[in-house]
Amino acid sequence: MGAPPDRGRRSTKVEVRVELKPGVVDAEAESIQKALGLLGISAIEHVATARIYDLEFAAADRSEAERLAGEAVERLLANPVIHRVTIRPVSD
Repeated sequence: MGAPPDRGRRSTKVEVRVELKPGVVDAEAESIQKALGLLGISAIEHVATARIYDLEFAAADRSEAERLAGEAVERLLANPVIHRVTIRPVSD
């Protein structure tokens, strides 16, 4: 679990966006685009899906939070073969 958080330091929020790489079939997006067309919303040219993870790290500065988010991506949140990942800090 790690060391207890340092209550004197603020937490740092990071957004991790995980989306499919170009060329990987996005069946959910295809289904949504088809359903929107059936609902009469047909002007949509392209639909893509993505998962967004909002991570908040206690007592971590921006650099450390981004490093920890990268570790979470590598170990759990994304498959580098099919996913494209963007990590960005979030300000309050």
